[in-house]
Amino acid sequence: MPLTQCQYRVLDCVAELTRRGYSPSYEEIAEALGLASLATVHKHLTTLADKGYLKRGINQSRSLEVGRKYFNEKRRRTEQALQAAPPPAPEVPLLGRVAAGSLHPTEPQPAEALSFADLLGQPNIFATQVHGESMIEDHIMPGDYVLVERTDQPRDGDVVVALHDGETTLKRFYREAGNVARLQPANSTMAPIRVPLGELTIQGRVLAVHRRYR
Repeated sequence: MPLTQCQYRVLDCVAELTRRGYSPSYEEIAEALGLASLATVHKHLTTLADKGYLKRGINQSRSLEVGRKYFNEKRRRTEQALQAAPPPAPEVPLLGRVAAGSLHPTEPQPAEALSFADLLGQPNIFATQVHGESMIEDHIMPGDYVLVERTDQPRDGDVVVALHDGETTLKRFYREAGNVARLQPANSTMAPIRVPLGELTIQGRVLAVHRRYR
């Protein structure tokens, strides 16, 4: 039986919290998801463990571990969403400029268009939606869409989509001594991830962020 949207939310939450270096408690999961009942959390976790998406230690606290089945399913869903997404329009009207500070008189502007042809419709560009809060201090928020250029040769400081141990993550990329990559979150509550370069697959670097307000 396929997972419900609520069960996916629970799995995403557990995966995000375990990236901080420890297994979350039921209370932390309930708080992150806005659930009032720990019994509801327990029910979801039991179902997910029975379906093979989650591992739990018997009679142990803080023993949750997201299984590889979850990461495979998440990658499949992401690929399906990318294939189903319609191509966006290559340009939009550019109607002057707006002040974000003090008010200024508005002056007539000649008709212009802002072209996205260098980003859209290219075979090496894809979009993906952001989950989690690891890049919020770079103003990349949960629910945002990022446009990504396919490349496996990022520069230090690039925001990249990286694949490690079956899991895809969005972080800033840096090379360190010893042939090690540092994946740096833009969230002061999260620690960087360090992995050997040979165990890391860079899927692309972020070119633009798109946020919808409705």
